[in-house]
Amino acid sequence: MTKKILGRVDKVDFPELNLSTIDVKIDTGAYTSTIHCSKIREEDGKLYCIFESKGHPNFKSEEIVFNTYTSTDVKSSNGMKQNRYKIKTTVLFFGKRYKINLTLSTRDDMKFPVLIGRQFLRHKFLVDVDLENQSYKQNEIK
Repeated sequence: MTKKILGRVDKVDFPELNLSTIDVKIDTGAYTSTIHCSKIREEDGKLYCIFESKGHPNFKSEEIVFNTYTSTDVKSSNGMKQNRYKIKTTVLFFGKRYKINLTLSTRDDMKFPVLIGRQFLRHKFLVDVDLENQSYKQNEIK
């Protein structure tokens, strides 16, 4: 299988989360992928999430309920461990739907609401840091 080439940033859709044209940073230094979640609550074995951010206009959704989720420890670049909820959803790259695991984190202070890590990239994509928006540009042509 030929691997598609991604740049250092892109714009993607998360159809199950009702999020379109979301800025993502391709981060080969991160193992897990993470998404900004502004409000999270766990109740009766379900996880209730709202994905919205003042700094990212395309990043708004109604409350989404996850019946299946886990939690995992994530070590940040500064060495701090944090326990986060983890969800499974889909993401569109190059017009194709892929399954992705995302940890939930508050990223309001960050430039990108989503980081795509090595766990997702592995066996699917190569990264050329000189490029940007490869998936998004291909979708514009169609």
